[in-house]
Amino acid sequence: MSVTTTPEATTSTSATPHEPSIPSNPASTTRSAAAARERTAVLESQIVRSPGEYRVLTGDRPTGALHLGHLLGTVANRVRLQNLGVEVFLIVADYQVITDRDDAGDLPATVHEVLLDYLAAGIDPERSTVFTHSAVPALNQLLLPFLSLVTVAELERNPTVKAEAEAALLRQKRGISGLLFTYPVHQAADILFCHGNLVPVGVDQLPHLEITRTIARRFNQRYSAAQPYFPEPDALIAPSTAVLGADGRRMSKSRGNALELRASEDETVAYFRRARTDADRMITYEPDRRPEIANLLQIGAHFAGTSPEALADEVGSAGAGQLKTVVTEAVVEGLRPLRARRRELASAGPRHLAEVLARGNARANAIADRTLDDVRALMNMRY
Repeated sequence: MSVTTTPEATTSTSATPHEPSIPSNPASTTRSAAAARERTAVLESQIVRSPGEYRVLTGDRPTGALHLGHLLGTVANRVRLQNLGVEVFLIVADYQVITDRDDAGDLPATVHEVLLDYLAAGIDPERSTVFTHSAVPALNQLLLPFLSLVTVAELERNPTVKAEAEAALLRQKRGISGLLFTYPVHQAADILFCHGNLVPVGVDQLPHLEITRTIARRFNQRYSAAQPYFPEPDALIAPSTAVLGADGRRMSKSRGNALELRASEDETVAYFRRARTDADRMITYEPDRRPEIANLLQIGAHFAGTSPEALADEVGSAGAGQLKTVVTEAVVEGLRPLRARRRELASAGPRHLAEVLARGNARANAIADRTLDDVRALMNMRY
């Protein structure tokens, strides 16, 4: 397992001045991000040497088919970790769809599409466990004891919860749901039920993971001080920055600015043709000053197997039009095997996907049942 902090023996479970707390101001968040990046560099070298010591928990809300931002931001990294020999648990978080919306849509169809994207991208169900939230009752039962280990104030100041709550109010003109408010604790249950010790996240998700670490530490302090039961999982900072959509904003299904992995080649060409750029003809890689150009360079470099800087030098003074052409060709060629595999899987019918999910759900249930039984024993709640 990964190196984790061993909690000191104590009977206290509430936050105290001596306990690390969730960052609540920009300065502390910046320090946490810097420390997490330094730790990630160490972890990456350890993963290469001993991949079997790590268990990753990650996943997505099934709100639609996956897009290019998912692939570059998370899915490609999951496949990389899997291929290195890390044990990957991939959750299709169907319960989380209803955190901020009244209508979950056609969940079976959406889960089907997400599974197609996972498998087409290289997730191997023989090496990675793919499962759904709602199919693992024991996982969700962990939410109750975990809620007792955090305060309302800690949940209220979580920046992601704040942002999601504001978005929900704008979209539906209603208050925050209890499920959304407790989302970071539910996420802790997702990670800790399988004793995950490594979580790939973006910098903006560090406060969520800190809640998970806090819950693990406080559970150990209260119920298992002599021999800590839960690991305090490490953050593995995502290797790429957020992918922007054609409109220059962060790529998102809800914004309608995303290129789905299942899109056709013609749709891909049309998508990049309308991508935002700037008026400077010379192509340079300057993420802070030229975010739209930098975004295209990052996307093109990923699929061309080069660096954004090298791709910028290649295009040079040929301008944004040539950059779009180069990036489009790289993406079309890079996604061709994935799209072919996806069509092959889709044409085979739903039976294979159902079998993949059934095997993953069975394994997740077996692990969650053991964890919940251990938790009950540690809490002296076996009757």
